[in-house]
Amino acid sequence: MTPGDNGASTPEDDDPFGYLYADGQARGAQPPSGSGGYGYPNAVSRVRPVGERTYGGQQQAPQAQYGGQTIPQQQPGAGYGQPPSAAYQAPETFPGGAPTTRQAPPNPGRGRGPNTKGLLIGAIAVVAAVVIGISVAMMNGNGDDNKANGDASTTPSQSQSASPSPSSTSSVSASGELPKIDAKALRLDGGTSVASDVKGAKADGGVYVSGFNHVGAKVTWTVNGIQKAGDFRLYARYSIPGVDANATLSVNGKANNQPIGLKNFIGSPKGDYEKGWQSTWAPVTLTKGTNVIELACNDGNQCDALFDQLWLE
Repeated sequence: MTPGDNGASTPEDDDPFGYLYADGQARGAQPPSGSGGYGYPNAVSRVRPVGERTYGGQQQAPQAQYGGQTIPQQQPGAGYGQPPSAAYQAPETFPGGAPTTRQAPPNPGRGRGPNTKGLLIGAIAVVAAVVIGISVAMMNGNGDDNKANGDASTTPSQSQSASPSPSSTSSVSASGELPKIDAKALRLDGGTSVASDVKGAKADGGVYVSGFNHVGAKVTWTVNGIQKAGDFRLYARYSIPGVDANATLSVNGKANNQPIGLKNFIGSPKGDYEKGWQSTWAPVTLTKGTNVIELACNDGNQCDALFDQLWLE
């Protein structure tokens, strides 16, 4: 080589298209040929026919020439000092390789946190229990009210008995009108009671006093406000079974000389209480102020009678 033309001394100085220029042709550049290369003589061959390089096969790779020496081409996948791999294999084909399917990550929050479903069921159960409790309380309250109303009723059912009532008190009105009272409001002693099975009583609810047909039976009426002492008439409405009866009449603890007569003035059929309702009267002497009037069934009286009402005139 001359100082003016060193030629292509290194691969980097090769010009694959040198044959197109005059200086390249002067240095011997050749156009591409079927031999597998082009460029300057003894230059590194940069072109190889398509298909010469194979991957995964055993075919010997073509060798390149550089500076007059043959350099073997390293197979893809081979490292220094290692034989070329026979074929590429995916990592998942090796034992212990990467998994071939995508696995869902575990849910670290599952099973933790509040059990909202359980809380909801518990809340519904509590509400249902409260509603049931309120309903039962309301039903019991209504039942108690009805029972109280029934107890407070002044009309017992048919043939129902009542305990003796406290001594009933009546007063003379401001205008001087004398009082009248239903027999059921009197004080009842000695086995007397109230009933309503016999029709025809004029007292409120058709309730009358029964159980007067034995010795010891007694009803008591206290009258207040008598403005002037004197003689009065005590009237009684009663029923008998067609048979005459009588009772001892007492005023302020003193018995009258004659009992009050409970006769069959209307001639009612024997044994028929419903048709035996009628009235009678007896004279009484009252003091000014308060007087206690008593009808009793004592020894010697015939007392089979029902009492409906008492009043003074």
